[in-house]
Amino acid sequence: MQAILALTKALADENRVRALMMLRQGELCVCQIIEILGLAPSTVSKHMSILRQAGLVEGRKQGRWMFYSLPGKQAPKPVKQAMKLLLDNLEETGQIQKDDKKLQTTLSIDRETLCRRQIKK
Repeated sequence: MQAILALTKALADENRVRALMMLRQGELCVCQIIEILGLAPSTVSKHMSILRQAGLVEGRKQGRWMFYSLPGKQAPKPVKQAMKLLLDNLEETGQIQKDDKKLQTTLSIDRETLCRRQIKK
């Protein structure tokens, strides 16, 4: 029961759902997620922590970079079902399409440059 409660809590926030939908494109650095959501780094880190605890994302650290991705085939059945629900119902929504466009622009920016720009904000 705790796993389902963590899952529903994680999905109860628009920014967390937006982050999940971004990750359908592949692994992203936290600085890229920050850029698209337009939130403070600490806020994005908290959102990603909640998603990770629910099993909706996996994280890995590489040097100073933190990367997130959707879980692989080993994900529990409720996680797979939740992701299918999101993908089937949100892919064509206006906000997700805007995020997709912004993601394409963001992916063209060097991570080092992106990170430095966020520190200055």
